[in-house]
Amino acid sequence: MGYVVDRWHLSRPPDGATECGEHKGKVASACHGQGKRWQSRYEGPDGKERTALWRTQTEAQNEVNKQEGAKLTGSWIDPDRGKTPIEKVVFDIWLPATATIERTKREYRGVMNRYLIPEWEGREIWSIRPSEASAWQNLLTTKYELAGTTPNRTARLVRSVFTLAVLDRMIPTSPFMGVKAPTLVEPQIEPPDIATVRLIVDQAHHDRWAVMTELDALTGLRSGEIRGLCLDKVNFLPRTLDVHRQLVYEPGKGHYFDKLKTGAGRRTIPLNQRAVDLLAWYIAKYPPPTSGPFAGLLFTMPGGKPIGESTLDWAFKAMCAKAGAKAYRWHDLRHHFASVLIAGGENPKVVSRRLGHKDVAFTMRIYAHLFTEAEEQTRSVLDAAWATPGDTQTGPAEIPRPTGRKPESMARKGALTQVNA
Repeated sequence: MGYVVDRWHLSRPPDGATECGEHKGKVASACHGQGKRWQSRYEGPDGKERTALWRTQTEAQNEVNKQEGAKLTGSWIDPDRGKTPIEKVVFDIWLPATATIERTKREYRGVMNRYLIPEWEGREIWSIRPSEASAWQNLLTTKYELAGTTPNRTARLVRSVFTLAVLDRMIPTSPFMGVKAPTLVEPQIEPPDIATVRLIVDQAHHDRWAVMTELDALTGLRSGEIRGLCLDKVNFLPRTLDVHRQLVYEPGKGHYFDKLKTGAGRRTIPLNQRAVDLLAWYIAKYPPPTSGPFAGLLFTMPGGKPIGESTLDWAFKAMCAKAGAKAYRWHDLRHHFASVLIAGGENPKVVSRRLGHKDVAFTMRIYAHLFTEAEEQTRSVLDAAWATPGDTQTGPAEIPRPTGRKPESMARKGALTQVNA
């Protein structure tokens, strides 16, 4: 249990000690009259003793009662840990606890070094006020000129730092509590249609780019996923494609295979016959390397070297320019794949699974307008199916009454009419 200590006087004075001139019955200590008189002492849940100085005995006792009560309810906050500098919380506590791959952690480190540390470096985590948290979020668009989804993503990372600090009993509440996050502005997706994709494929100056483009339009793979596609992940008989890893590049390390960012990215994609034939033709013409670190890699540069992300982007943009199409990005082929599934009436949950999204809500947020267009197509299909020969009316004329046995509700209504009569 905690207790209160009188710093100005000895708790166990020796026999014959001179009485304090200011306080009757007390023996002055060496620090009499220096600083605050009363000290609260209590042992934290971790077994370490905490102390604090107070002006009055009542204040010191209230502190002891408060901390002992917090330990009993599980709401105890470590006052010492709240003094931890923000940069130490970010890099030594939050970042190691982030459940993601090392490459993503490096990206997170870069975000913190660019947008958070320059503003709050040296500040203790407990010292950030809600007004400062709100002002920092505004800087993302005003000072750093971030746009689109970036302000929301950046703020979400920083807010998670303070959320973890709350869970770790470093601070009682997050300064972002009650502060609205930046609005998530999703860009309007306008993917190329099938005719445009075919036109772009026709302008490829090598089979490699033509096959990769068409295959991506048929599978929706990310750049790293299709560049890291290996022969052992293509299942020709069941006509499926296993997506379990990706090709990444790191300065000083070069290209290497890495696991996907999230577990949702691991998926099996069904292949249509066109995709199977395309792969079989390409593999027969361009056999993948059989040895080395990239053995089995389907799409390579001359000499069996892996394809870099910038190289693929350059080739695709050159094909778009040659075809006279809009300057699409490689990722737009992924959007094209999603749009084809949606237009075909595929279930949103299935679309999310095919794309490797973490949840269907994320898919709906990106492609909401495409699902709306698919709803209109459903109405058109129903109108065409129920149209009678020569019917040109757009609205319901006189709807014929059903013939045959009366529905149960109509039968009851007739029985009631006879009773009332």
